[in-house]
Amino acid sequence: MGHTSTTRNRWAAELEARARTHWTQARTDALLRGKQVLIKPGDAAPLLRALGLLDADASLPPAQVRKYFQVNHMVGVLGPAFAELRARHPRVRLLDAGCGRSYLTLLLAWCGEHVWRHPVEVLGVDRNADVIDECRRRTELAQLDHVARFEVGALDDAAHHATGVHGVIALHACDTATCDAIAIGVARGAELVAVAPCCQAELARGWRALADAGADGELGPIWRTPHLRRETAAHLTDAMRMLLLRAAGYEVTAIEFIGAEHTRKNTLIRAMRRAEQDDAARREYQTLVRATGGVGLRLEERLRHL
Repeated sequence: MGHTSTTRNRWAAELEARARTHWTQARTDALLRGKQVLIKPGDAAPLLRALGLLDADASLPPAQVRKYFQVNHMVGVLGPAFAELRARHPRVRLLDAGCGRSYLTLLLAWCGEHVWRHPVEVLGVDRNADVIDECRRRTELAQLDHVARFEVGALDDAAHHATGVHGVIALHACDTATCDAIAIGVARGAELVAVAPCCQAELARGWRALADAGADGELGPIWRTPHLRRETAAHLTDAMRMLLLRAAGYEVTAIEFIGAEHTRKNTLIRAMRRAEQDDAARREYQTLVRATGGVGLRLEERLRHL
């Protein structure tokens, strides 16, 4: 870890003092240009420094400005969902499945501590031990280690830690790992499931098998063209995921999560549990599967057996 409590507190206090000096109202206004953000650089210096966005003098280098607005947008997109969770639970508990460097959940934990004044506890799980070490380092620097912890493990291991969670989040979990996160959230009765899918290849693999077998169908030209197959399958995979979440009783939306100039994988599927299972949504899913060649997602079977 490398930081005693005393050293860390002194570091944070000195950084906050530099931030108060640097981030005058004029500098803040020049940066924001009328934009409303939850996390202002003068108010969140230890967090933003821990995330690598601020320099040691508390300034925001030009190369990090886009990232700064990006992370604020990420929190804003989930703001209404978190308002609901805070209204229902004295402590909001999150599982960050395949957490990576865990920008979003650390931001949410910080907002719980300093903006909403409502505890947000985070458990991040990732199979990469080096990434987990970095998450722990950042969490200590941001003084959030009392509400955020990180463990090495596969997503299947995450399910064992997920008891009592109110939200499951997975950002850019590759291919079927997004479905794994959805299945964990539904199985544990999470009220919020928020995933930003990446590398959606399961459906494309099924279509390629159809093309290789010489199968005929209305989408045959797409099945046989690798680029079109990948691109079309990505969107249809997310449409199928949305229908399966609706079938499980969630109200679901898909929105732009990060600007297209930052990444092409910029869709967030945000689901809030509202009701019992929706058989009409399941029938829509089955119709869509038949219409596109009969290849569905393994997620459907997993959810059906919960």
